[in-house]
Amino acid sequence: NNFITTVRAMNEFYTVSFTLTLVSVSLFRALDVWGSQEALARERNLRKEVEKEYQENIFRNQKLLKEYKDFWGNTKPRSRTRATFLQGPGKVVMVAICINGLNFFFKLLAWVYTGSASMFSEAIHSLADTCNQALLALGISQSVRNPDAVHPYGFSNMRYIASLISGVGIFMMGAGLSWYHGIMGLLHPQPIESLLWAYCILAGSLVSEGATLLVAINEIKKSAHEQGLSFYEYVMQSRDPSTNVVLLEDAAAVLGVVLAAGCMGLTSLTGNPYYDSLGSLGVGTLLGTVSAFLIYTNTEALLGRSIQAEHVQKLTEFLESDPAVRAIHDVKATDMGLSKVRFKAEVDFDGRVVTRSYLEKQDIEQILNDIQQVKTPEELENFMLKHGENIIDTLGAEVDRLEKELKVKFIDFSLMPKIIRILSKDHVP
Repeated sequence: NNFITTVRAMNEFYTVSFTLTLVSVSLFRALDVWGSQEALARERNLRKEVEKEYQENIFRNQKLLKEYKDFWGNTKPRSRTRATFLQGPGKVVMVAICINGLNFFFKLLAWVYTGSASMFSEAIHSLADTCNQALLALGISQSVRNPDAVHPYGFSNMRYIASLISGVGIFMMGAGLSWYHGIMGLLHPQPIESLLWAYCILAGSLVSEGATLLVAINEIKKSAHEQGLSFYEYVMQSRDPSTNVVLLEDAAAVLGVVLAAGCMGLTSLTGNPYYDSLGSLGVGTLLGTVSAFLIYTNTEALLGRSIQAEHVQKLTEFLESDPAVRAIHDVKATDMGLSKVRFKAEVDFDGRVVTRSYLEKQDIEQILNDIQQVKTPEELENFMLKHGENIIDTLGAEVDRLEKELKVKFIDFSLMPKIIRILSKDHVP
C-alpha cells in the first residue's frame, strides 16, 4: 500500500533537500547578520509586533473609512432622478399632472362659456390639483438627493413636506375659492347659459380623473402588498405621501365632478341658480376635508411615529438573545417614511463574551510570553493599553455585526431600514 516509484521518490527527496538547503542558507546568513540566536529571536519578535501593528492599523483605517462613508453617504452622483418619474409614485404624479392640466384648460373654457359657479369650482379644483402635483414632483426629485454634512440623514422627508404644503394649497386655493364663488352665487345669482358643453367636459373629466385614480389605486395596492399591509393601513399611515395625495385628490375630483353635474342638472331642470351655487359650496367642503386629512397625516409623519409594537418587540427579543448582549435599555424605533427606520437602543454588552471573542483571534502563547516579560509598571501599562484598545475595537465590530443582523431582520418584516444606530451603554466590565 505504501509503494512509491523511483522517479517520485527521487523528485520528493531532491525537493525536500533543496528546501532544507535554502532554509539552512537563510538561517546561516541571518546569524551572520544578527550575531546570535538570541538577537535573531528578538528581531523576529520585533517584526511580528510590527506586522501585528500594521494589521491593526489596517483594521482601524477600514473602520474610519466605513464611518466616513456612513456620515457622508454615497458620494457617487445619482442618475436615477429621471428614472424616478418613470415608475412608482413619480409615474403616478406625472400622469396626474398631465391629465389635471388638460382638465383645467377645458373646464376653464366651459366656465367662460356658461358662467356656472360649479364649473368655476371644478376649474379651480383642477388648477389646484395641477399645482399641488407639480409641487409633489419637486418633492420627489429633491428626496433622492445625496446626504451631506448639513443633512446627514438625507432629504427623504421632502416628500412629506411637499405633501403638507400641497394639503395647505388645496385648502387655500381649492376650498377657499370654491366657497367664495359659491357664497357670491347665493348672494348675487346670475342666469346660466346652455350647459351642454359643460356636461360634455365634465364627462370627459370624469373619465380622465377616474383613469388617474385607478393608476394611483393600483400603485398603492402594489406597495401595500410588498410591505404586508392592507390598502387602508397603507393610506392611513401615509407610507407614500405622493401617491396618497394623488389618490385623495382624484377621488375628490371624481366625487366633485358627480356633485357638480348633479347640481348643474338641478339648475337646468328648475331654472334655479341656487343649486349650482350649492354645488360649488359642496365641492369646496370636499376639498377642505381632503386637505385636512393630508395636513394631519403628513404632520404626524414629520413628527416621527414609532413602528408597530410587535416589530419593536421582536427586535428587542432578537438583540436580547445574542450571547454578547447582557441587557437592552431605552429602545426606540422611529418610522422615518419611505422604507427608512431609525432604531436606537442602549445595549449592555457582556464584557466576558466580547473579550473571549477577541482572544479567539489572538495567539494565546504569544500573549502569555508578553505577560511573562512584563517587569515594570510602564510595561504593564503599555500591555494593558494595547489589548484594551483592541478589545474596544472588537466591541465596535460586535456593534457592526448587530446592525447588519438587525437590517436583515427588518427585511424579514418588510420594513427594509436604511438607518440603524445602536448606542452602547456599558462596553466592558
